[in-house]
Amino acid sequence: MTGQSLAGSYAALPEGLKFSNVEFDHPLQAALATRESALSVGIDNFWAPLAMFTTQDLALQLQFRERLVLNPENLPHQGPVLLAPTHRARWDALMLPMAAGRRVSGRDCRFMVTTTEMRGLQGWFLQRLGCFPVDQGRPSMTTLRLAIDLLADGQQVVMFPEGRIHRKDEKIQLRPGLVRLAQLAQSRGVSVPVVPVGLGYSQAPPRPFSRAALCFGSPLQVPPKVEREATRQFNSQLAASMHAAEQAARAAVGRPLESF
Repeated sequence: MTGQSLAGSYAALPEGLKFSNVEFDHPLQAALATRESALSVGIDNFWAPLAMFTTQDLALQLQFRERLVLNPENLPHQGPVLLAPTHRARWDALMLPMAAGRRVSGRDCRFMVTTTEMRGLQGWFLQRLGCFPVDQGRPSMTTLRLAIDLLADGQQVVMFPEGRIHRKDEKIQLRPGLVRLAQLAQSRGVSVPVVPVGLGYSQAPPRPFSRAALCFGSPLQVPPKVEREATRQFNSQLAASMHAAEQAARAAVGRPLESF
């Protein structure tokens, strides 16, 4: 790839990122350094284990008297993977690392989160747990390439394809971002299975000493061609698989979910 094409690829940089005491002769150098910094910040060796202890050994066990993981064999432990969970409560972000994180698969969950969630002290903390921001309305190429780099490195990226928390029982509606990311990764030579995930709670909203379950669906392969009809069909298939996984999780905690 030429320097000119690389410069074009990394033109969309997040605003406000600065490097102390470093000067760059070319915008491309700054872009590469920005991207390398985003990758290397990754998982903090102090905060990540502490967060794992406080969430998995304390918070989840105090909140839920029972935590079930269904079909764990559907979670790949090697190679890149995109986790596509339903989003019903903030507890989802704690349940996923418990079921798929370091203690289970030997690797961390790299969450794509909204830009609003990555602000202030909360954003500082989330960044040290490996999270990175995405503008849902206009995702930048920097964000997409960071996600592809993580996938190319054999990591697991978590993206809530519904875009936000849906607390009511309703038909799953997916945004196109996940399938586009997977197709872009495939165009870069990174084949990424998409694992649908359903989460269920015995009470809504989840209350102390209630029950929680997470179900992994069978991995799906994204169509290689970026065609509108193929993308629509895949999103329909993914939504159906997420719904089936959520039905299984809800049934496991005694709160059945109807079909839509």
